[in-house]
Amino acid sequence: MTTYRTVSIDGLDIFYREAGSRENPTILLLHGFPTSSHMFRNFIPALADKFHLVAPDYPGYGNSSMPTVNEFNYTFDRLAEIVEKFIAAVDLKKYSLYVMDYGAPIGYRIAAKYPERVQSLIVQNGNAYEEGLREFWEPIKAYWQERSPENAEKLKYLFTLEATKWQYTNGVRNLEAISPDTWTVDQHFLDRPGNEEIQLALFYSYGTNPPLYPQWQEYFRSYQPPTLIVWGKNDYIFPADGAYPYQRDLKDIEFHLLDTGHFALEEDGDAIADYIRRFLSTYLVENTQLTPSNK
Repeated sequence: MTTYRTVSIDGLDIFYREAGSRENPTILLLHGFPTSSHMFRNFIPALADKFHLVAPDYPGYGNSSMPTVNEFNYTFDRLAEIVEKFIAAVDLKKYSLYVMDYGAPIGYRIAAKYPERVQSLIVQNGNAYEEGLREFWEPIKAYWQERSPENAEKLKYLFTLEATKWQYTNGVRNLEAISPDTWTVDQHFLDRPGNEEIQLALFYSYGTNPPLYPQWQEYFRSYQPPTLIVWGKNDYIFPADGAYPYQRDLKDIEFHLLDTGHFALEEDGDAIADYIRRFLSTYLVENTQLTPSNK
């Protein structure tokens, strides 16, 4: 049974979903934009018989607190701090990291800081290489260069219902397999007063992530966390160009490109769950501590 809980972190209510016995290996699920732990609603029950799954909502997303941009510093550094404190608050000692979209720069900050805690990586359309930032990112890169009202205006279409629906439907095999609940729930939270400013702040802060790519790649090379790539290859936001480079730096890697789009769990959740079961049964040794390795 999935439980729905809230924990206080730095005065904020951080909502999270949890299922499975704590005696089993933990998977920490980090969501992307513009969604929340809702993206894992079907995935968590599919694995809860063999794994302990925990999925928080970041501040400003889902059912967590949404302080204004004047009350909270919406940066990826700060979101990573909140998730780091969340990990401590719910007492996760070791875990596999499932990272998707925004979850990648948040999760990799934490993994590089505490590599001994990360037992494996599961990467679903989460970027750590320059090759993965292509056409979609051009107007956002312009915003990094000049944080002007004019450049901000060019990004606001990404907060509309049409754009949110597009994120779920672009590149999928079968539109009838995608529940409209997905974009409806996400849009409800995007439409809250003040949320547009939060999303623009994080678009700007995303510019702090590419300079950290070399640090994260060094973490991959040094610690060699076993890594499962399950990537929607038709994703226009994070195309497959960003998936292939992981193979340069990681040796214990299982690589799957799926014939779907950005939110791959919606169409291929069962397949991803099966890949995870097999992958973790092969690579995850209980109480393993990863140390710098040249293996």
